[in-house]
Amino acid sequence: MKIFVFFLALSGLVGAVFGGNFYKDFDITWGDGRAKILDNGKLLTLSLDKSSGSGFRSKNQYLFGKIDLQIKLVPGNSAGTVTTYYLSSLGSTHDEIDFEFLGNLSAEPYILHTNVYAQGKGDKEQQFYLWFDPTKDFHTYSILWNPLSIIFSVDGTPIRQFKNLESKGVAYPKKQPMWIYSSLWDAEEWATRGGLVKTDWSQAPFTASYTNFNALACTTTASCSANSWFSQALDITGQQRIKWVQKNYMIYNYCTDSKRFPQGFPPECSLV
Repeated sequence: MKIFVFFLALSGLVGAVFGGNFYKDFDITWGDGRAKILDNGKLLTLSLDKSSGSGFRSKNQYLFGKIDLQIKLVPGNSAGTVTTYYLSSLGSTHDEIDFEFLGNLSAEPYILHTNVYAQGKGDKEQQFYLWFDPTKDFHTYSILWNPLSIIFSVDGTPIRQFKNLESKGVAYPKKQPMWIYSSLWDAEEWATRGGLVKTDWSQAPFTASYTNFNALACTTTASCSANSWFSQALDITGQQRIKWVQKNYMIYNYCTDSKRFPQGFPPECSLV
């Protein structure tokens, strides 16, 4: 009965395909000319200088979907900079699904920071190194969000899964449509080695580039449940790949940070 009611609640949604043109799919929201759409809408760049960063937001809100975006990160000495790509609703009880790329000194690896917010509460951080240089070429960063789980992937390799454990009392984002956001901004107070390494403004402007946005997603207008991604879960190969990534490239997991949670880990940590 609960499943039936849930699918009825989704009857106001329609599955659709978006992508191919940044003019059609996104609005530049800030940056005073530092964000640019180029190549007839096929390329978008964000820039950061000492005065300001820049950012954009999707024209549509989505409630569940498979979202892909190719990004080429700031090259060279990117210490102090943060490039973000995330889904978020609004308000104090917002939901959010985060990719954040924390810059570093030349020849030092970026840190990929992930987080999930449900009903305004986050504190679910996992961080990774990447197994390639994300500044040399475009790479695909994907979010699969459906009623079963949220799966973060890089170039088709899953790196993290956040399961729907509402039946165990763990909040899960499933009711609030979210926009897609991206930004490039200065976070030298904390981004690189806890703020020990500051932004070198002689290297500015810093630029991140975006292409090949694609979304198989539900917007707020008939049933989404017929789409294959709507019930997609990790298969055996996906489970093996996520274990490989987490064994070799995970550098922080909130579920193992006993100093942060001296009274005990969040419940989902023992349920996955």
